[in-house]
Amino acid sequence: MQIYQALVLGIVQGLTEFLPISSSAHLNLFPWVFAWGQMPESFDVALHIGTLLAIVIFFFKDWIKLFVGGYKQLVKKEKTTDGKIFWYLVISTIPAGILSLILDKISNKLFENNLNLEMIVIAMTLIIMGIILYIVDKKSKSKTKYEDITLKQSVAIGTSQAIAAAFPGVSRSGITMTVARALGIDRESAARYSFLLATPITAAAVLFDLKNFVFNDLGLWIGILSSFIVGIIIIKFLLEYLKKGSFKIFAVYRVIIGIIVILLAVI
Repeated sequence: MQIYQALVLGIVQGLTEFLPISSSAHLNLFPWVFAWGQMPESFDVALHIGTLLAIVIFFFKDWIKLFVGGYKQLVKKEKTTDGKIFWYLVISTIPAGILSLILDKISNKLFENNLNLEMIVIAMTLIIMGIILYIVDKKSKSKTKYEDITLKQSVAIGTSQAIAAAFPGVSRSGITMTVARALGIDRESAARYSFLLATPITAAAVLFDLKNFVFNDLGLWIGILSSFIVGIIIIKFLLEYLKKGSFKIFAVYRVIIGIIVILLAVI
């Protein structure tokens, strides 16, 4: 992979992994449109290492508190918000991880060597999820804050991640934030919880595929660095933006990109 391609795709990963607009859709779209060829598995791992580092570093203090709270709740029976959230995250990640692994394998089999079909599915899921996100966000009331999230809400949000593994273009952050909003969680809390939920499942996926990483490939390190830097910026931006803004702009963007992809596929 060329250095400029690695830089562009790293920036794309950092921009789209945390916004509810689907990183997989955009990472398929760019090589498809510019005829760059299929992205190597090693580079996909590199990009996810970059965004994983972005989540871990941005929420580092939060994770320390969560681990300490989880430990105290398990060993010392001290109930705190951090302890509760930690165990909710653990419980919610298990079904999501199992389902994601199964559905991802099925999805890969279905779209193997059929890029045009995959792009059509991506276009449709971009549009459909964009419409759903807009309607849900508009109609849902912000009744629940981050610290008041229940176990049922957490499991529902966590399990929904598997849908993104089955259908490229759905967006992991998009589906989790949509489900969170449908359950009455306020926008900023929905995004924060979505990011925390993404950490263990992304880490597991990276460790599982780390065997494909090529350590002496400069392009991979550029992909990691660019996706990491842009990822940090986007996490901060989205959490600030959602204090007052809505998901409307992302929903509209999804529909527009979906229509463009369909037109390109037809052409």
